[in-house]
Amino acid sequence: MTHTPRLPFLAGLPLAVAAGLMMPVQGRINGALGTALADGIGAAVVSFSTGLVVMIVISLVLPRGRAGLAQILPAVRERRFPPYFVLAGCIGAFFVFAQSFTIGVLGVALFTVAAVTGQTLSGLLVDRIGIGPAGRRSITGIRVLGSVLTVAAVAWAVSPRFSGAGAGMSDLLVPVLVPVLAGFLMSFQQAMNGTAAVHYGTPIAATLMNFIAGAVLLWAAWLVKVAVAGPGNALPGEWWYYLGGPMGCVFIGVGALLVRSLGVLVTGLGMIAGQLLGSLGLDLAFPSPGAVVELPTVLGTLLTLAAIVLASLPWPRGVLGRGRGPAAR
Repeated sequence: MTHTPRLPFLAGLPLAVAAGLMMPVQGRINGALGTALADGIGAAVVSFSTGLVVMIVISLVLPRGRAGLAQILPAVRERRFPPYFVLAGCIGAFFVFAQSFTIGVLGVALFTVAAVTGQTLSGLLVDRIGIGPAGRRSITGIRVLGSVLTVAAVAWAVSPRFSGAGAGMSDLLVPVLVPVLAGFLMSFQQAMNGTAAVHYGTPIAATLMNFIAGAVLLWAAWLVKVAVAGPGNALPGEWWYYLGGPMGCVFIGVGALLVRSLGVLVTGLGMIAGQLLGSLGLDLAFPSPGAVVELPTVLGTLLTLAAIVLASLPWPRGVLGRGRGPAAR
């Protein structure tokens, strides 16, 4: 059985940031598609379905993709990893649900902070219990400090948008728990995909299975929605509406590849940094309604990068913690 390679830290972390850059672009595209369709779930179905088509083509055309396809059934049948790991894509579908149903109430800023908080906390937990292919990584003081600073930096970066929230905090308590849970589950998704990728021999097969599970769940939800409320508008003709799914293929595949080298926490933090940098670039180059770029936006983004470096570097033993470095196993 072939295994996915480990990437050196200096190559892996920039790759995580680069993958994260695509996430706000995908969000902008899917948001525009949801508006055009008047159907948020329908937009998610289109995104997952186009991504699934791309992954099927890649899996059939590339030799490594075909080799990965041949390993899927044996890996599941021989229980090389827990069988429920093949359902990791359902977590991505749930995240899309969370976006569809809570951003209208919470706003983009509060949703982002809630999701990042959940993802950062679970990144520490998943690394500690060793679900991902990198094995167990100790919770050192440095890693906790870097995680807390990341959440604070993201909150600072998006703080100029908080002024638009109209609901009281008591009204937001229950809705805010949904993106916290969605973000919390994202680290588990990355760990599950990364472990599956090791046993398939390639992240291509893991990404394909991710899109199959997510597409099935979203299609089922959309059919229920159509039965209750009817379909939305017809599909738009512009080609760029359909780029969200292929972009998802990139950052899901990259995440599955990197968690073996960087661990779940650092991979997630790197993508968060890329997401903030991509959002900043989009808001500067192609501002959307409600986009706000102020000094806290820029400084919070830079602080996020510093926090990720703090949590990622191989600090000497005994620095703010008794762990055996960032990769205690």
